[in-house]
Amino acid sequence: MKKTLFGVLFGKSNLLNGAIAVTIIASIALGCTCGKGLDLGNISQSGNSSSTSSNSSSDDTTSASNGEVPSGSTCQAMVHELTSDFARAVDTNDWSDIYEKASTDFQNTYTEDQMRNAFKVFVDKKRVVKPVLDKTDSMSPDFSPSPYIRTEKGLSILVLNGKFATKPVPLNFEYEFVNRSGEWKMLKLIVKLV
Repeated sequence: MKKTLFGVLFGKSNLLNGAIAVTIIASIALGCTCGKGLDLGNISQSGNSSSTSSNSSSDDTTSASNGEVPSGSTCQAMVHELTSDFARAVDTNDWSDIYEKASTDFQNTYTEDQMRNAFKVFVDKKRVVKPVLDKTDSMSPDFSPSPYIRTEKGLSILVLNGKFATKPVPLNFEYEFVNRSGEWKMLKLIVKLV
């Protein structure tokens, strides 16, 4: 039974593989950059993603306004906060909190219902997914590449990609945050269990 369940949830079922592929594609669509009016062809890489953190110091606000990557501890806190918000949304199927924290660029491009639908497979499989998400609370993320800032249409975008070494599968994340008035707001949210 355990082998069958693992096979269905982690790659041995064509139906589930299709559902996961659709979710990843939808996640990518939801996580596309700033949306309307931004030229994706002129992207220079120099930063990482992060989430809005209530623990931001004045140094991080300065970093945000001058295009510098926030400290390692701030980047980790942003990843933990966004992952925790995502876990709570998966558990309750209430996406309002994470949606309200998102950038206006994200909110102007996607509705809360579109977000809910994109992550439906996570909610449907929450008995397996939620414990993996919860394990990240006590772990440090491994960034790959290191956090960096990219600039798009004069906006600083923090890119935070990496993984948590969770078991039975790692949790991979691709997060981006846009700098709005010295504050980092979620712009891209991709979570993969592979």
